[in-house]
Amino acid sequence: MIERGIYYATPSFSQMIKNNGGTWNDTKHRPIVCLIKSNEHEKLYWAIPMGKLNHRNTAAQKRLNFYLGLPERDIRSCYYHIGRTSTQSIFFISDAIPITDSYIDGIHVGNDKKHYIIKNEDLISELERKLFRILAIEKTKNNSFRQHITDVKNHLLSELNAES
Repeated sequence: MIERGIYYATPSFSQMIKNNGGTWNDTKHRPIVCLIKSNEHEKLYWAIPMGKLNHRNTAAQKRLNFYLGLPERDIRSCYYHIGRTSTQSIFFISDAIPITDSYIDGIHVGNDKKHYIIKNEDLISELERKLFRILAIEKTKNNSFRQHITDVKNHLLSELNAES
């Protein structure tokens, strides 16, 4: 994987999350941005699921606006982010999840038919800021979020260590 690259996860990824006590109900083949490499292992990345903003109905857009309008000090203001990739995208930061190459199904391509890598530094900076806040909450209370970030991370680290 490449930092800031957009990928698709394998169908077994969702099952692995469920096997580790988490919830991953997304049945769509949704792209994820592998934002940053973990400092815990060189093959572990922190990923954020994303989708198209124009696919949201009025109720969903109202919900997004509520969270995005919260004061920055409120952790819920970090749950989502809207930014431009090849289209206007929504990033589901509260669904952040660790991932490894073994759970990558393929790359997301842009209009030029090449692997899409996010280059917008302002977007990257805001995604990282919000991701680090989510991970700080997770560090103080394991499995705070429905996907069970800590249990999934520990499982992936075990898989990586078994490969070594």
